[in-house]
Amino acid sequence: MTLRCLLVDDNDHFLAAACDLLVREGLEVAGTASDIAGALGRAAETGPDLALVDVNLGGESGFDLARRLVPTPVIMISTHSGDDYADLVDESPAIGFLAKTELSGPAVREMFSARL
Repeated sequence: MTLRCLLVDDNDHFLAAACDLLVREGLEVAGTASDIAGALGRAAETGPDLALVDVNLGGESGFDLARRLVPTPVIMISTHSGDDYADLVDESPAIGFLAKTELSGPAVREMFSARL
């Protein structure tokens, strides 16, 4: 099964690089967005299997978006360490956290599969 993901980040360069990486590693990027409104619209349009959401969306909270995307599973991402956000991830509906340096198709698949 090919996982269809929504990628949400306010950095256009990261979005492009992450899309290329994830597609090369067997995921389908169903859509991208840079803010909460765009992400909610793209999620409604594409019905992704999961969303990869940056913790900080340029003044908006990725955790707020994670709550609004339920029941779509969300993996939080950030340039910061997971230790910096462990409590917030635990309190959110997110299924986990990946540092952007650890983002990969296999890591996403593993985290998604672990929740089943």
